[in-house]
Amino acid sequence: MNALPPRPQQIMSERRVTLIGALLVAVGPISMALFTPAMPEIAHAFGTSEAAVKMTLSLYFAGFAFAQLVCGPLSDGLGRKPVTVGFMVIYLAASLLALVAPSIEVLIAARFLQGVGAAVGVAISRALVRDLFVGEASARIMNMIGVMLAVGPAVAPTLGGLTLELAGWHAIFALMLVLGLGVIVAVQFGLKETVSPDISRIRPQALFSSYRRLLANTYFLTSSLVIAGSVGALYTLATILPFVLMDRVGLEPTEFGMGMLMQSGLFLTGALAMRQLMQTRSAFRLVPVGLACIGVASIALGVGLRIAEPTFLGIMGPVGVYAFGIAFIMPAMTVAAMAPFANIAGAAASMLGFMQMGSGLVGGSVAALIGDPVLALATVVPAFGATAIVSWLIWRLLPEPVSFVPHPAAQDEAQAHGPGA
Repeated sequence: MNALPPRPQQIMSERRVTLIGALLVAVGPISMALFTPAMPEIAHAFGTSEAAVKMTLSLYFAGFAFAQLVCGPLSDGLGRKPVTVGFMVIYLAASLLALVAPSIEVLIAARFLQGVGAAVGVAISRALVRDLFVGEASARIMNMIGVMLAVGPAVAPTLGGLTLELAGWHAIFALMLVLGLGVIVAVQFGLKETVSPDISRIRPQALFSSYRRLLANTYFLTSSLVIAGSVGALYTLATILPFVLMDRVGLEPTEFGMGMLMQSGLFLTGALAMRQLMQTRSAFRLVPVGLACIGVASIALGVGLRIAEPTFLGIMGPVGVYAFGIAFIMPAMTVAAMAPFANIAGAAASMLGFMQMGSGLVGGSVAALIGDPVLALATVVPAFGATAIVSWLIWRLLPEPVSFVPHPAAQDEAQAHGPGA
């Protein structure tokens, strides 16, 4: 049996872990959502094609996805706090480069580096939760992170659209600079280290061993694919919706930003409903509710967009239902993927994040190959929905693995403070 992780040097309360985790996770989606209303304008500003501008988002996904494989294991070996600050410095530098980018090629490179820097948020937040909590407590924190996470991406498209109209697309990257600085300050003064640094964990042989162990674990793979199929659809939508809703449906940037509130608002509604239901029901028993919503939304998009012209409600109605369903899936399936791997929590969080963001990269690439954004929307998103449902059907048939609990000191501290400490 694998050894328990080292005793955390300092313990944080559930509330603090939730707040810091939500802030870290929000960096990636906010940086994406702020940018999306400006994509058509940037194409005009640089005199380039839509395909070239989509590369700024695709390369952002690529940087985010592949950096996941590095930042999590690094935090296992060097500590959660220094790795978080280091990657956020990369994010700051990339935001400044994007702000002064003289060409679309430089902007694409800057967006790739932004993705690399922002990647640390997903990996570290999940690793922090796994360091200190298990079971329903862990699911409760993941749910609350989801509630708070919904607020940022809900406001970001509207803020991005208003900023675009009032100050131009350069100002959007100035906002990202402020966001990055805020995260660094919060981490520096609020985050307490939860692991004892151990350089042996980041040696190549140890890294390969950790990832081989994860990829050979069917329980981890299927639970991760449920998440990838669910969230990957939303990341793919970020590359498609600006061109469908603004170029085909005819929305202005501000209208597009306001319209995206339907997606984020219904995700927030789902997360709040999930939080209430979790008081009397296990998070795992609520996953089928979310998958049912995803199934209905996938059918509506797959069929509806093939038999009728795209309209705002015809698109955003199903997208909102899809987002509502994701809120019921994420807490339990994230806990399921992370639970057996306490001694390599950073690596597990990284691989989970890589699969999640990598699915968005694949979806965006397939959508670009299809060409027609409406046809891509009607094809790629339902395929993601089917992936999530089939993966869950396989996962539920597997035997539950042994879940490693955090160090007893972490449990004792959490119990002493209680959920709201």
